[in-house]
Amino acid sequence: MKLFIRFLLFVLFAAFLPTFASAQKTAHKKRVAVFMFDDKSDSNFGWYGSKSVGEGVSDMIVTELVQSGLYRVIEREQLNSLLREQDLGASGIVTPESAAKIGQLLGVEIAVFGAVSEFGYKRDETGVRVRGTRVGVGKQSAVAGIDLRLVNTATGEILLAENVRETKNALSGSVDVKQVSFKNQKDFDQSLVGKVTREAVEKVVQLVNNHSDRVAWEAKVITSQAGKVYINSGSLDGVEVGEVFKVYRKGQALVDPDTGLELGSIDQEIGSIRVEDNTIGDGKAAACAIVSGSVFEKGDVVKE
Repeated sequence: MKLFIRFLLFVLFAAFLPTFASAQKTAHKKRVAVFMFDDKSDSNFGWYGSKSVGEGVSDMIVTELVQSGLYRVIEREQLNSLLREQDLGASGIVTPESAAKIGQLLGVEIAVFGAVSEFGYKRDETGVRVRGTRVGVGKQSAVAGIDLRLVNTATGEILLAENVRETKNALSGSVDVKQVSFKNQKDFDQSLVGKVTREAVEKVVQLVNNHSDRVAWEAKVITSQAGKVYINSGSLDGVEVGEVFKVYRKGQALVDPDTGLELGSIDQEIGSIRVEDNTIGDGKAAACAIVSGSVFEKGDVVKE
């Protein structure tokens, strides 16, 4: 009897294994744009090279997101070019509304921006009395604080507003807390403030990971030719041959009458497509066969 039950369980497991494997499929990579962070640290501490503190932190976040392998991160020059075109290149004027607007133009799902609120070294002094004489006892520490904002570019909704702050104590008198500069990346990485900044950035990226599932993956139709539909997502984004997607055409925008934010649109399903080649453009695009529907246009939205 026991052998029969084990055999039955094995048969059931084998039957559901393909479904289980499908459920474990790697999620499609969402597109992310990281705007340059503002520097509100109000200190004399600088980055290495000609970068500002905000630019340096932004670059660290981009590197961490790319190395995670979970996202397609928009190149900085592509983002800056569009910011200049929209007259939004000045630091400190990125808002959830403008980030959503630029994100939509870039075709990204998530916008990351914010400010560096603290950066560098500081000294805290307390007074004690030794044999009637007041003596200053100093404690030095390295600190990195980052104000983070995540925005769903489709709706302008703020997904997260969080402050990350990391500190490490330094030996008293080991660092000039008034001004610090770094010769190069190695010099920065080996410094105490470089290490706390790295820890803060890693926490920022973890917060992005924790909230990215709240935004749905999308792609866009590039063109439709000779019975094939080409989309701007391929193997680099985890799109696999054989996957079937639905295609929608955006209709009337739904705009909040109080805030003016776009809350989505009334979309019309126009058909479905199946991926046949996910290697177009080195994996950045895919060619799909038409499963249903007949007229597909540039800009139509592709969804899971």
